[in-house]
Amino acid sequence: MNMPRILVLGGSGFVGRHVCEQLARLGWQITVPTRRAVNANSVQSLPGLTVIEASVHKEADLARLMPGHDAVVNLVAVLHGNEERFEQVHVELPGKIASAMKKASVQRLVQVSALGAEAQAPSMYLRSKARGETALQGRGLQLTVLRPSVVFGAEDKFLNLFADLQAVVPFMPLAGSGTRFQPVWVADVARAVVACLQQPNTVGQTFDLCGPDVLTLGDLVKRAGQWAGVNHGQGRPVLPLPNWVGWLQAAAMELAPGEPLMSRDNLASMKVDNVTTGQLPGLAALGISAASAAGVAPGYLGHRGPRSKLNRWRAGAGR
Repeated sequence: MNMPRILVLGGSGFVGRHVCEQLARLGWQITVPTRRAVNANSVQSLPGLTVIEASVHKEADLARLMPGHDAVVNLVAVLHGNEERFEQVHVELPGKIASAMKKASVQRLVQVSALGAEAQAPSMYLRSKARGETALQGRGLQLTVLRPSVVFGAEDKFLNLFADLQAVVPFMPLAGSGTRFQPVWVADVARAVVACLQQPNTVGQTFDLCGPDVLTLGDLVKRAGQWAGVNHGQGRPVLPLPNWVGWLQAAAMELAPGEPLMSRDNLASMKVDNVTTGQLPGLAALGISAASAAGVAPGYLGHRGPRSKLNRWRAGAGR
């Protein structure tokens, strides 16, 4: 029997690696494009996976990649940048993908967007994610959109970052500490992608991907320190910052080399809670029982190697 062939855009990233692992377990054939093959070292050894050097932002490369595949998964995203950068990655790229799919007669697409993607959202990131969804409508595709909340897992740049920061500071000054999140485990996001590829009835639907617990950012930061065993398991005190101080802090961080720890656009996103409204189906509708951060995160935060993930993050490793 011929196994499905899946083109995974962003397959070498944090979520993409888990998606590829799930697909490989099924015995499916996977293609992962990347600018440099070395960037896909984490998935190259998976059975049935082929790495191809290509730029997904080039229409000629997309045209070369698309033929022969049964479905496409788009995980390509950026968290930081200006309006032009968000437009290029979150809006123009989906449009290019749709055009390439049409020319190659590939119809099935799973688009990973973001919880809170709305045309009137407070941040460039969320607004661009919404425009990316719109760019795929009316293109004759068999489209499913997934909107995850903040994603956590062993290689994340979220809980790991806050745990590492608490290892070197006596307290945590934090902007947006009261914003509520519904963190979702990366393995559950990957399972959702695969479930959508397997279930034809998900075509035309949008799913909110959220974990079982609603926690403020301050709660999550505090627990990250506790789960990592910082300060004898107590974590560091969280000091909420006024909005204007947080804005100045983020502006200063944007001037540091590499990706900022926090940007002003990140802060803008946190003007609204990142939780499901309950109006869209979620993981349960895909047959997935969502794991909690408390049930997963202590297992990896408490067993990290001596090399600081903060240093790796600053060097631009890893999403």
